[in-house]
Amino acid sequence: MSTKEVSQPALSDQLKTRLENRTAKIGIMGLGYVGLPLALLFTEEKFPVTGFDVDKKKVDTLNTGGSYIYRIPTTEIQQARGKGFAATADASKISEMDAIIICVPTPLNEYREPDLTYIRDTAAMIAPNLRAGQLVVLESTTYPGTTEEVMIPILEKGNKFGLKAATTHSAGIPDKTFFVAFSPEREDPGNDTVARCDIPKVVGGADPVASDLAGIMYNSIFRKIVRVSTPAAAEMTKLLENIYRCVNIALVNELKLLSLRMGINIWEVIDAAATKPFGFHPFYPGPGLGGHCIPVDPYYLSWKAKEWDFQTRFIELAGEVNSNMPYHVVSSIGGALNKHKKAVNGSKVLVLGLAYKKDIDDLRESPSLTIIELLQREGAQVSYNDPYFPTVGKGRKYDLQMTCTPLDNIKEFDCVVIVTNHSDYDYQKIVKESQLVVDTRNATGNIKSDKIVHC
Repeated sequence: MSTKEVSQPALSDQLKTRLENRTAKIGIMGLGYVGLPLALLFTEEKFPVTGFDVDKKKVDTLNTGGSYIYRIPTTEIQQARGKGFAATADASKISEMDAIIICVPTPLNEYREPDLTYIRDTAAMIAPNLRAGQLVVLESTTYPGTTEEVMIPILEKGNKFGLKAATTHSAGIPDKTFFVAFSPEREDPGNDTVARCDIPKVVGGADPVASDLAGIMYNSIFRKIVRVSTPAAAEMTKLLENIYRCVNIALVNELKLLSLRMGINIWEVIDAAATKPFGFHPFYPGPGLGGHCIPVDPYYLSWKAKEWDFQTRFIELAGEVNSNMPYHVVSSIGGALNKHKKAVNGSKVLVLGLAYKKDIDDLRESPSLTIIELLQREGAQVSYNDPYFPTVGKGRKYDLQMTCTPLDNIKEFDCVVIVTNHSDYDYQKIVKESQLVVDTRNATGNIKSDKIVHC
């Protein structure tokens, strides 16, 4: 063996040492709601961290000490900058990293099929800059098999040195090996009760060495590491978590619709059931699902299941129930206005809350956007208020071009619709000043008023 050659154990041992003494350079691909908090966690633990993003505006904002995510104050960015954190759009710097973590979106296309464009493009960006001994970890939620069937082939085909991933099937040539793992993100925006570091981190490597390296890396910022046998098992773990929530939310949404017809308060029922100390976990109904995971992830598994000639009927039914909730809300608004001898067409409607859940600045898959568009199609004059969004423009599935309306003249609206129950809202005052309130979140549950319609 040439003196210049480095064996695989030496490569992995070198990376292990750098991870343990926190000199390993960490690269985060994608600086959104998942990638940026992760970059800050590694920086806090004294790792040299570089964030990569194709959005130059984000890069410039971070490098000047600014923040574009509400729950991350500028002081955190400035402190991270003082500890060496930097952002860049220069892909050539990937070769300088010891570990590369991919945190990019995985949306659905117009046919509700997985759109892996961001993963493919990011892997293609990494490939020519890949070097032996690097660790590449995918965190983006996706269907089982993506890491090994999609990402690894792109990394192997696109690199300049004939590098191969170390897998359980092949260890590769010692000095031409890189390591791959999947570790699903478990971010919960708006959750202030559980610290990020206290959320157990699931890791599945393409081979045992990759699992060990990824486990060592994440153990520096998370208190507990949960190792599973393969990337596919880790991918399925994330889908199970979100499908569990999707199905249970669909259940309570359906029971809410039945309870409305029966004249039963579903919120009272859920609170009563939640007193049982075993066998029951409360889920709550709403105007539809939002966020980057729960409305999307079930369809990833349903799509992949077809490869095995398997139909996930339970999952698809839950998705159908949840997808129909915004239509139920609009129908309820029409019924409420009708009782006031008004039509939706021409009525002035104020939607409270654009974010998909309370107290966050995240619009992804928000049911508010669908409700606004449906009301506009019915001829309503729609305005919105959300303390986290002064304006809303164009996204993947919407083009609203609207500006936040102050709550100074609520009386001028024919109907106020509570879609997101932000803590900033004074619901007593809102009900008092409104002509009609349609509440989709039980935000006014403790207020007695004939103006309120729960839906």
